[in-house]
Amino acid sequence: MEIAIDLGTANILVSVPGKGVVLREPSVVAIDRTDGRVMAIGVEAQRMLGRTPGNILATRPLRDGVIADYEITAAMMAYFITKVVGKNRLRRPRVMVCVPPGATGAERRAVRDAAEAAGAGRVDIIEEPLAAALGIGIDITRPAGRMVVDVGGGTADVAVLSLGGTAVSESVRSGGDRMDEALIQEIKRTHSVMIGERTAEELKIRCGSVHPRGRHERADVRGRDLLSGLPRTVTVTPEEITECLMEPVGLIRDAVERVLEMTPPELSSDIMEDGIWLTGGGALLHGLDAYLAQETGVPVHVAEDPMSSVALGTARALEYPCNADHLVVLRPVL
Repeated sequence: MEIAIDLGTANILVSVPGKGVVLREPSVVAIDRTDGRVMAIGVEAQRMLGRTPGNILATRPLRDGVIADYEITAAMMAYFITKVVGKNRLRRPRVMVCVPPGATGAERRAVRDAAEAAGAGRVDIIEEPLAAALGIGIDITRPAGRMVVDVGGGTADVAVLSLGGTAVSESVRSGGDRMDEALIQEIKRTHSVMIGERTAEELKIRCGSVHPRGRHERADVRGRDLLSGLPRTVTVTPEEITECLMEPVGLIRDAVERVLEMTPPELSSDIMEDGIWLTGGGALLHGLDAYLAQETGVPVHVAEDPMSSVALGTARALEYPCNADHLVVLRPVL
């Protein structure tokens, strides 16, 4: 059996060729501090974030798109592989995993080792922008420039692709998690109320915007008053939300502009014609496409299913050969 894993900082998606995305769960693990035993994984562990007793820690073993805790990541991957393949399997499945384009050799080996420890047989790797392009349906094997911006939980990966490879790329540590943290700090600073990660994410989804015309909906947010220690509800304006989102979004804009500046002129003309493609959960931030188009002067398109693009593309990569380093080789069409 063959399966593809989008090993994201915020969510893990597992895709199977011919079936599409078969599993989508938060990349969160709850462990017992006393003996290191895994208590819950995925959705069950996410429910524990900010609500655990002192002896239980709900944590994310991935940071900025790479493994921060090897043993917990291996346990998490084993759980998801078993959930898809089943316990009574005669053969270890072939697994394709995506990594950020800036991942070092050591970080790529850590991903492969964790997948093998989780029960995988052969483990191959594809870079996330290539996987995103395959998932969108872009033909990147031809001699034409295509630009993909994958905004995940931990990082935003910007890449110009041509002839089956990456011409120019950059990863910036700014994504959905940094946007949530910006909201937490803004509400703490202006209202003296502390909110949790889940509340910040819900606020971002419901009212967050970087659109030139913005949104006009105020939001009531409940958290802990830093002075009294008691629960308190405050009203947050759309202007406050937009202002604090501009810092992490500005980092993504700067990365896009730097990549465009480094792109050869011939590929730049292709990008001006085809536009920039946005994928990843962060692509769903209201107005991000319009904001980047206004700032760069290049048309920006959001993928049809941005949260699944990388997982679907990683599954498609199973059709292609890999080199000695277990990296996918997309043969160029000349």
